[in-house]
Amino acid sequence: MFDKILIANRGEIACRVIKTARRMGIETVAIYSDADRAALHVQMADEAVHVGPPPANQSYIVIENVMRAIRETGAEAVHPGYGFLSENPAFAEALAAEGVAFIGPPKGAIEAMGDKITSKKLAAEAGVSTVPGYMGLIGDAEEAVRISREIGYPVMIKASAGGGGKGMRIAWSDDDAREGFQASKNEAAASFGDDRIFIEKFITRPRHIEIQVLCDAHGNGVFLGERECSIQRRNQKVIEEAPSPFLDEATRKAMGEQALALAQAVGYTSAGTVEFIVDGERNFYFLEMNTRLQVEHPVTELITGIDLVEQMIRVAAGEKLPFSQDEIRLDGWAVESRLYAEDPYRNFLPSTGRLTRYRPPEAVAAGPLAARGNWLEPAPEGDRAVRNDTGVHEGGEISMYYDPMIAKLCAWGPDRDAALQTMREALDSFEIEGIGHNLPFLSAVMDHPRFASGDITTAFIAEEYPDGFSGADLPEAELRRVAAAAAAMYRVVEIRRARISGRMDNHERRVGSDWVVALGGAEFAVTIEADRAGATVRFADGEEMRVTSDWQPGATLARLDVAGAPLVLKVEKRATGFRLRTRGADLVAHVRTPRQAELARLMPEKAPPDTSRLLLCPMPGLMVKIDVSEGDDVEEGQALCTIEAMKMENILRAARKGVVAKINVAVGDNLAVDDVIMEFE
Repeated sequence: MFDKILIANRGEIACRVIKTARRMGIETVAIYSDADRAALHVQMADEAVHVGPPPANQSYIVIENVMRAIRETGAEAVHPGYGFLSENPAFAEALAAEGVAFIGPPKGAIEAMGDKITSKKLAAEAGVSTVPGYMGLIGDAEEAVRISREIGYPVMIKASAGGGGKGMRIAWSDDDAREGFQASKNEAAASFGDDRIFIEKFITRPRHIEIQVLCDAHGNGVFLGERECSIQRRNQKVIEEAPSPFLDEATRKAMGEQALALAQAVGYTSAGTVEFIVDGERNFYFLEMNTRLQVEHPVTELITGIDLVEQMIRVAAGEKLPFSQDEIRLDGWAVESRLYAEDPYRNFLPSTGRLTRYRPPEAVAAGPLAARGNWLEPAPEGDRAVRNDTGVHEGGEISMYYDPMIAKLCAWGPDRDAALQTMREALDSFEIEGIGHNLPFLSAVMDHPRFASGDITTAFIAEEYPDGFSGADLPEAELRRVAAAAAAMYRVVEIRRARISGRMDNHERRVGSDWVVALGGAEFAVTIEADRAGATVRFADGEEMRVTSDWQPGATLARLDVAGAPLVLKVEKRATGFRLRTRGADLVAHVRTPRQAELARLMPEKAPPDTSRLLLCPMPGLMVKIDVSEGDDVEEGQALCTIEAMKMENILRAARKGVVAKINVAVGDNLAVDDVIMEFE
């Protein structure tokens, strides 16, 4: 076994590998750019080596920089994580020449399967059903248009060396194909150092289901069930689960056997994933193979009890797999929510800044992984599990240079309903401040009836949120529970204030019992009767709710029992109440006396500023292209400029017809949110 390994990556996956290596008694080496000097993975590793400036193409994916770190530290093996150099055969070759083990597949398998074009050809030759498409390289935008017409719109334009949603565009027309081809090439070059592009048919209403395989160098291999990855936004997975709520046992077995046969046909070793598109009749088509550890690997670990990182290390050290296919069992259900630094209220545009508060829910261990003693966090407890894989810490900076994923929150339960309920509670308990993030959206999806039923496709988000996400609307019954909680909490605040002032002898009696709670566009007149154990909140229509909690003023998280059911609220004090966040809803609860409520109804609403003649920057990023000049006439939908943020190019378009009066920025400028880019007549 190795004594020391280097992790050629950053963020949460580097931290994830370090945890397993530490448990195995292996020393670890981290690498870092200027932007990551204080990063969590640097703090966790036994050693750390600087590899260059913030941009990945000047640091993390410069092979010679990584090789220098290996030589300096004497690392015997390298785990590449995912992204960066994980599927780069030149990196595997450089390691072999240095006599350093690559904790991944052999170079030949990376070349055969890691390249999306080559893998499709090999799959077709092996008789695997594949999605129709053009397997050759595409030279320019006009060739992309011609090929797209031959295949038939819609088509998917993809980076050959791609992954993680980078370098991917859906084209529905010739104009989309031209624009998407160039954008995909640019993103592919920036993210992978490889701008080759191919095109395939885009199958509407598909499910994205993938099979985890694990092979050693002694001819042994297993498949570890499937992962459902259909909840996607802009081709980027958002929520994954294992197993799939759609597959039956026969389809699962057929997909697994086919995936394993394909892997073994190319001499694959280590962990890998074969991805399929599955239609409504459970017909499945090979999509691609990822010759690396997947982002969503924790859900497989949670239902199988197998630490995939550990097995990757053992296989790289020459060991045999310690189990056969007959010994693989799928136990319970696991769900993963990807927490991104992006603002769901601004069409999920990237967000950067400092994490002024970062408090994930407490980790709880249970299920197969805990039973095997391989749990990565605390000791086992009950019939639920909560796991958070992260690479950040409170006070840390979310940079514009890297992928916007902050953490992967995972929940396990004995069945799907239990896993989803555990995830809902964990999301409600996750505190993040300082940046925009998608926690509210994740919570809303968990409560969506269609998702809860398992009726999902890769078009779920586009179909259910066609106009973007503006927050969840709580049902009337839940809104009442929040109102009861707000009233009871506000009473506690008022009693505390009365005691601090020292002006009242009987604080509780003088605070009063009649209140009006305004939230979510509704008003609730309530009367509170309190005792030492809690409070009974009575609504005007006679309904009563018992509220108990140990919440104290100043606490930012409130765990309550309201009407016999748990309720978790993120709390911010406001002048006449609170800002309360739960289940994807962001509410301001005003708690007033009846007279104050009467007067508040007479107050006029403040009109928002008129920004209709301005193009505001929707995200922090780098201006890479300006498509218009001052004095130009523009049409609705016309491209105005392109901003690069977190390795993605974002095209800003005209909201309406107009004339460009002034351009306030230039190519190369770094922009902040709401900077005025252009003004219109």
